[in-house]
Amino acid sequence: MLLDTVDALEIQILVDNTTDMLSSTPAGVTSEAVGLFSRGGQMMAGICLCCAAHGLSCLITARKGNQERTVLFDTGPEDYAFERNVSRLGVDLGKVQSVVLSHGHWDHAGALLLAFNTIRQRNGGKKTPFYGHPDMFHKRAASMPNGKYREMIDIPSVEQLTAAGAEVALHREPVSLLDNMFGVSGEIPRKTPYEHGLPGQVRKNAAGQWENDELLLDERWLGVNVKDKGLVIFTACSHAGVINVLLDARARFPDTPIHAVFGGFHLSGANEALIPETVEDLKQFGLKLIGAGHCTGWRAIAAMSNAFGDQVLAPTAVGKKYTF
Repeated sequence: MLLDTVDALEIQILVDNTTDMLSSTPAGVTSEAVGLFSRGGQMMAGICLCCAAHGLSCLITARKGNQERTVLFDTGPEDYAFERNVSRLGVDLGKVQSVVLSHGHWDHAGALLLAFNTIRQRNGGKKTPFYGHPDMFHKRAASMPNGKYREMIDIPSVEQLTAAGAEVALHREPVSLLDNMFGVSGEIPRKTPYEHGLPGQVRKNAAGQWENDELLLDERWLGVNVKDKGLVIFTACSHAGVINVLLDARARFPDTPIHAVFGGFHLSGANEALIPETVEDLKQFGLKLIGAGHCTGWRAIAAMSNAFGDQVLAPTAVGKKYTF
């Protein structure tokens, strides 16, 4: 994977589990309300506001000289939240040049077809590259205590994505995109002794039988290298473990500091037991910003706030914009 240095980076949170218009933010971070008024909004009313939903979607724009490249990273759980928030935030999806799906879960892929159709309507009908992993498309389920399975809704198929305007590229290995201004990891090595994936997840194999799928090897991270700062890493759900994600990023770019990490750290529910070790191991990376959100959970957010303070921890919320 090659990553050229970019001059500037902007991250707009389109979908997240929370909204937060009122909390103060550190330098370089603006709230949904600031964005609303900067676009000329004059009214405080529900019809102006975004909505939260269990999922994640980020619009990421990198600039280098006179070049600007934009990636849509995930699309949240369903059409309504994605479409409403894109409209409320005044986002032009026509500028999206690539779509990256972090892994094959419904809460990240629910609005993919809507997104591709909207992009195609606004970019003159051009196809848009889609970067995924070949194992994303399995039927998946969660194991229940009674021995049964709670199935997850399937993500769109390759055929559906292609019909919606996607130019599908599936990779197991790292790949660079958009003039090397973005990079997508390969399968994430599991190094830590305590990050074990998603307990109880299974998938159907080619024979139609359920098999263990706790490691979610289709999950990848997205990275950008920002001038005078370092790597900004996007890890949508961290089923591999956020520490394993950052260890992999550091191993691939040992001479480049990791400046920031964004996404869900999956430290809620059964994974709450991992909070102390995760927070302690985050300290080794010298992060200047932690944009934790989505599935991180309030207990982990509180623990990171105590450990790093609010000049480093800047949790994601719908409508927030981060600039580097």
